[in-house]
Amino acid sequence: MSQFIKIYEDKPSEAALKKVVTVLKNGGLVIYPTDTVYGLGCDITNTKALERIAKIKGVKLEKANFSFICHDLSNLSDYVKQIDTATFKLLKRALPGPYTFILPGNTNLPKEFKKKTTVGIRVPDNAIVIELVKMLGNPIVSTSIHDEDEVLEYSTDPELIFEKWQNLVDMVIDGGYGDNEPSTIIDVSGYEPVVVREGKGSLAIL
Repeated sequence: MSQFIKIYEDKPSEAALKKVVTVLKNGGLVIYPTDTVYGLGCDITNTKALERIAKIKGVKLEKANFSFICHDLSNLSDYVKQIDTATFKLLKRALPGPYTFILPGNTNLPKEFKKKTTVGIRVPDNAIVIELVKMLGNPIVSTSIHDEDEVLEYSTDPELIFEKWQNLVDMVIDGGYGDNEPSTIIDVSGYEPVVVREGKGSLAIL
């Protein structure tokens, strides 16, 4: 039975966050707010949970382009090869914020992603998910939840999201209305930054 839990971004309740962390540690899938669209995520260390997300998205896990949600840039070297100063400065300017950066992955990537040469890193400007990742102690593997409606590409109302997803996930966090514009994706794995998708994040940071 899926749970629906209200958490306020201006003051996320520690008790509520602990409930979510328990679900994640037990291999559960959670839908949570970010600074852009609502995301679907799981604990990066749980293979079964990763496989469930890949199945929902209809992709093979080793080919899936999921991003890693981190609480800041301190754990970057866990998954990313050493980056140059200019790239690091760009990340510092942009994050936390509505961006996904594609970076060169290193050999420490979880075994499910060993074949990938790059990894998408995201540090959303949203206190709920940031505190959640801190409390969990490692990143959340994340993907955005698309809507089948052609007009509404992304669902923004947590209650409607719960109605639609409750049979597929273990918990939906109601963190207020979400945005309907996804993150801007910038590939910084090559010689210079390449904008892969223009979304909510301004390109003025480049």
